[in-house]
Amino acid sequence: MFAVECENIRFRYQKEWILEDLSFKGAEGEFFGIIGPNGSGKTTLLKIVDGILNPERGSVCIGKTDIREMKRNDFAKIVAMVPQDSPMIFPFTVHEVVLMGRAPHLGRLMFERKSDFAVSQKAMELTDTLSLAERNINELSGGERQRVLIARALAQEPGVILLDESTAHLDIKHQVAFFDLIRALNRKEGLTVIAVTHDINLAALFCDRIMMLKEGCIHSIGTPDEVITESNIKEVYETDVLVDCNSQTGLPRVTLLSSNLSDQGSRSNAGAAPQL
Repeated sequence: MFAVECENIRFRYQKEWILEDLSFKGAEGEFFGIIGPNGSGKTTLLKIVDGILNPERGSVCIGKTDIREMKRNDFAKIVAMVPQDSPMIFPFTVHEVVLMGRAPHLGRLMFERKSDFAVSQKAMELTDTLSLAERNINELSGGERQRVLIARALAQEPGVILLDESTAHLDIKHQVAFFDLIRALNRKEGLTVIAVTHDINLAALFCDRIMMLKEGCIHSIGTPDEVITESNIKEVYETDVLVDCNSQTGLPRVTLLSSNLSDQGSRSNAGAAPQL
């Protein structure tokens, strides 16, 4: 199992700081969520953890090793990233894309072994993409493509998985199935999960702890009950919400409020506004 630790991260693209002195630790085997409005630095932070971007100051450690001291191939054996999307220039089949996840485990000029094909097939089975194996990746819907990218990440057999809005293109069925799968791997295999999401209710349902970002800084960090509060969401998202308790899970549940809905709600006595 691997912990992920960021210490005093500072990053900027030009003059303005995107992240300022940001420190947090995702414990071994933890399902750690990152939420916040657009522009708060969520995706940038995940790219720094993945080694795609280098912070101007600060460090990222996987386990006890600074990622700057790791060879990229060794890093890829431990950490897998599922981006929001990954454009494919060439017409690879789904199976070929998933097999790319085995690359860190292969030597130079080495062909895939039976074990690699077995791992990739299992990853496709877990993500409900096996029936798409011979399809051209560029012919798939957005949701199908995203499930393929998830399968590719699982084929790496990582100890840490980074999710950047990985369910954004998925329907409800596959959103829940994906998070159920990741949580099962998290619980059974000790997979450490760092997940960026805009869906606060999904974060509350699946994450052990949540970090809420505002303008590149940590606004709050803790359990879902501690972070997902009406006052926190009002301050960070500048939006009025109702936070109550999910009757089935006991976890916080967020419902959007709107003055435009108040009259309709009072007339119908429905009391239910759209949920975040």
